[in-house]
Amino acid sequence: MENQTQLEYDQIIKQCRTLFLAKAHDYGTAWRIMRLPSITDQIYIKAQRIRSIQEKGTQLVADDVDGEFVAIINYCVIALMQLRLSADAPLDLDPAAVAEAYDQETAENRRLLFAKNHDYGEAWRQMRIESITDIILMKLHRTKQIEDLAGRTQVSEGVEANYRDMLNYAVFVLIKKGFSA
Repeated sequence: MENQTQLEYDQIIKQCRTLFLAKAHDYGTAWRIMRLPSITDQIYIKAQRIRSIQEKGTQLVADDVDGEFVAIINYCVIALMQLRLSADAPLDLDPAAVAEAYDQETAENRRLLFAKNHDYGEAWRQMRIESITDIILMKLHRTKQIEDLAGRTQVSEGVEANYRDMLNYAVFVLIKKGFSA
């Protein structure tokens, strides 16, 4: 099963990366202007929309829910890249450097996923998509609290761990749904 998960994970990330780099071509690195709390709020908007649609059973805006999970993945990667960039880094980044940073962050996430997957025995495969959505929202509330504390926590792992977990949970949903762009 682990090899299957690796293939599925890699396919989802490949599709997310393709969209991310196409948007980077169109918009450049406009996301660089965003502070981490703004990125967190953007992820929250996406997750809240997903939950709202799940609860109502209908949607009025045609944007598909799978695309919202893709956006969560890519905003989490943006947050992780922002964590690594210095405050004085330029707003406009070289496209090759952006692609490399995207690959570095998703490779670290892949490593984390398979370490956790080993320990948890792919428990996520038995979870409901709605439960995963709730976990993403919980992690967002945790992240917002940590940001409000200016990162001064007593026992938590911090915002990076939460972004990484949200990214992986969003990948799990897309795997479960058989997503393909």
